[in-house]
Amino acid sequence: QVQLVESGGGLVQPGGSLRLSCAASGRTFSKVGMGWFRQAPGKEREFVAAATWAGGSIYSADYADSVEGRFTVSRDYAKNTMSLQMNSLKPEDTADYYCAAGIQASRARAQLSSAYDYWGQGTQVTVSS
Repeated sequence: QVQLVESGGGLVQPGGSLRLSCAASGRTFSKVGMGWFRQAPGKEREFVAAATWAGGSIYSADYADSVEGRFTVSRDYAKNTMSLQMNSLKPEDTADYYCAAGIQASRARAQLSSAYDYWGQGTQVTVSS
């Protein structure tokens, strides 16, 4: 059974940092695209970042414009994990953050939630003073 488990959410002040982690189990994810999405209260789920397989142990990292330069996505193929380092956090980053994985989540489709087959339960991030 495929399982994605997020961790690392919490409360942080504006300008602070958090690191989210996603642990995948149940299959090999080395050639599967993985991404982060978020959903704020009353808003639709939106793409945040993706790390898609680019051959061998290389991945391509892509970001939403709203987080470019502040967030960094990374993958460890050996450990089946993905992380999201979030710096310079803003109140508008407050949301539930979800890890996702999908066979069809190529770099071209990584921003589409429909490209992902598996989702984690989410972890809450609150940016507030």
